[in-house]
Amino acid sequence: MLGLSLRGMTTRKLRTALTAFAVVLGVALVSGTYLLTDTIDSTFNQVFQTANKGVDVAVTPKQRFGTEQNATPAPLGSAVLDKVRQAPGVALASGSVFLPGLIYNKQDKPLITTGAPMFISDTTPKRFDPFVYVAGGPPTASDGVALDKFSADKAGYRVGDTVPISGTAAQERFKLTGIAKFGEQSSLGGAAVAIVRPEVAQRLLGLHGEYTTIQVAAQAGTTPTQLAANVRGALAGQPVTVRTGSQQATSDAKNVKDAFGFLRTFLFVFAGISLFVGAFLIVNTFSITVAQRVREFALLRMIGASRRQVLRAVIGEALVLGLVASTIGFLAGFGLAPGLKGLFKLFGADLPSGGITLQARTVIVSILVGTLITLVAAVGPAVRATRVPPIAALQDASSLPRGRSARWRTPIAAAIAAIGIALLCLGLFGSASGGSAAALVGAGAAIVFIGTGLLAFHIVGPLAFGVGRPLELLRGVSGRLARENAMRNPRRTASTSAALMIGVALVAFVTIFAAGLKASIAHQVGVGLKGQMIVESSVFGQPLPLSTTKVVQGVPHVQTVSGIRFGKARIPGKGEATVTGIDPQTIGEVFNLTWQQGSAATLRDLGPRDVVVAKGWAKDHGVTVGQTLALTTPTGAHLTQTVRGIYDDKAGLFANLTVSNALMQPAFNVRGNAFLMASVTPGSDPDAVKKAADSAVKAQFPSLKVLTKQGFVDEQKRQVNQLLLFFYVLLVLTVVISLFGIVNTLMLAIHERTRELGMLRAIGTSRRQVRQLVRYESVITAMIGAVLGVVLGGIFAVLVTIPLKSDGFVISIPVGSLIVLLVCAAIAGVLSAILPARRAAKLDVLQALAYE
Repeated sequence: MLGLSLRGMTTRKLRTALTAFAVVLGVALVSGTYLLTDTIDSTFNQVFQTANKGVDVAVTPKQRFGTEQNATPAPLGSAVLDKVRQAPGVALASGSVFLPGLIYNKQDKPLITTGAPMFISDTTPKRFDPFVYVAGGPPTASDGVALDKFSADKAGYRVGDTVPISGTAAQERFKLTGIAKFGEQSSLGGAAVAIVRPEVAQRLLGLHGEYTTIQVAAQAGTTPTQLAANVRGALAGQPVTVRTGSQQATSDAKNVKDAFGFLRTFLFVFAGISLFVGAFLIVNTFSITVAQRVREFALLRMIGASRRQVLRAVIGEALVLGLVASTIGFLAGFGLAPGLKGLFKLFGADLPSGGITLQARTVIVSILVGTLITLVAAVGPAVRATRVPPIAALQDASSLPRGRSARWRTPIAAAIAAIGIALLCLGLFGSASGGSAAALVGAGAAIVFIGTGLLAFHIVGPLAFGVGRPLELLRGVSGRLARENAMRNPRRTASTSAALMIGVALVAFVTIFAAGLKASIAHQVGVGLKGQMIVESSVFGQPLPLSTTKVVQGVPHVQTVSGIRFGKARIPGKGEATVTGIDPQTIGEVFNLTWQQGSAATLRDLGPRDVVVAKGWAKDHGVTVGQTLALTTPTGAHLTQTVRGIYDDKAGLFANLTVSNALMQPAFNVRGNAFLMASVTPGSDPDAVKKAADSAVKAQFPSLKVLTKQGFVDEQKRQVNQLLLFFYVLLVLTVVISLFGIVNTLMLAIHERTRELGMLRAIGTSRRQVRQLVRYESVITAMIGAVLGVVLGGIFAVLVTIPLKSDGFVISIPVGSLIVLLVCAAIAGVLSAILPARRAAKLDVLQALAYE
């Protein structure tokens, strides 16, 4: 039976190739994701091993909130360094600084605006120095700087050039003294690093005799483990973490891997979608081919083949197909991994990578997943093949006999769809949160797609009539025959269009959600922002220096400037909470806040021991006005804050908790504003004031930009559009797979209707008309899938946005974009029909009429 399966595949090469293509693409994305992320992990392992080479013990501030942004612990003081030096077994101890900063190119623009960060570091003793200089050397004077080779090459810098740098204050210029590699790497995992003298680094970063790490070398005869124990004893009671050098390298690498964990999950979601769509294609293809081989299976039964042997023949074909396609997909991942990296780079995220890292898990998972999905998809058609009776060999049978359970298919399909809807609603409106809610929503959506695909044949007739009627009116007989062909086998048409339905539904969902997000931003900014200007950094995640406020305040006709900061806190019994820092005296002049309990005066009178909380967070955690909250901050500070009010911030600017900015630097170690909001004096021209403010700010802080209210809205919309385009690029893969499903179905349908096409040619139908017939049938099939997809995508978008309405989310249906999506589906249908139409038009009339 295995030989029979192999012969069946070799005699239907095109069908086999088209079916395998779906598996190849999905597995390639799985393989490529593993290869890319494993390579990134390996690169960072090497980077941090290099960074800690020569370090026996590392002392760092105690992390209370992981390594999240806005949760940075306080740096280590010089007193800590003195205690380390006094510990037994210490031969050398040195404090070092390594914090985010800004490096500019020759055009005075930030060297990197998105993706990898930029850092300011200081020179260290040779034993601890991970840099290897390929030109020049480290700075020896306060006006010198060295750069990593990657950054220097990117900006076109050479030794002797002037390099602008800034930290928490205005930009300064330094002379480039050296260009260095990080061990054997040209950069620190794609990040940019400027190396200056220790006193310069501390000045640039607003530190006062403080360090981010203390590196320690052991005396002869003292092991790193023994030294770590000695240092811990010397620092007992201090908020620090003491690790050996190798432990610190492992910890640093793990933190970065965790930060990139979302990337692996994100790409695997799209790989799963591709394989899910591919499964629809496999089911449809095997269903059609099994139906077309009724006489073949009947003959096998006549000559003594058992039902089990027929089952093994079909399953064997699926097994071979799955193994071959999965292997090809795994190999294709080696080409896709650099493509994925290039895609992220195109959208501003330059991921670090080195030589390709291949793990056995990548091979096993890639081949196993593709093979199992192919086998599972082929089980249903294989079981139906076993129902072919031997007598069918003597009949002109063209379809499989209906099983006794056929009458239950519709109720079962409806039940499946209902289960999917229930899971979807449970994830959206139930008590689950985070990953559990996302898993329920994803599983529910997948089950809804399956149920809809099984039920779709009931509405294929009306949809085919509605979509095909215009073609019939415009193109006459060809349009009518195409419509009737699409309606001839509703189950097949529904199954074919279901694959495209999934891709279009996801595109429609993303389009509708993005439109709602942009409408929400415009509405929230319009309602919440009273000021006319916003100052923000052009570098993602980079805080604004505190002195920026004075610069903006000094611009003529600027009335009020207010800074916003963000941090994190932990509350016993209530977990972690995000914190907003505001200036109570000025925030009311630039921002409107809706109150459930409290008023503008509540915010204006907010003291250092007061806090106001968000309505949703207060409800979820049972917090009321007058209650006291015990906060632990990233610096280890313990605060007792009294709840003075509860707000309902539709704009989403205020976090779970809001405190005075007076607490943010000492207690939360937040040394800069996330952004500034400013208002202008009545009667002045906001655009003119904005232009003057922008010039004043850029004179000292070239990385900052001043936006009007509308400019800020446009900037947010631009970012949403960029993210939307990124999703479209990844979703194209699922659409391509579904289009190959249409090609496959049409090719099989042409094979099935050989005699019919011969008759049409015999009575005068031209080759052109035959091509039109196939083309229009493809368009109708694609449009059925597109219509179903748009409807499902719209339903999903509305369901997902309902829980967000209380947060000010505005539901917006982009009718124009959805019409464009339907038009694109029709064009895709035309493209899918090119090969089948040409093949149909080339059929020899006499051979077609004699075809059996």
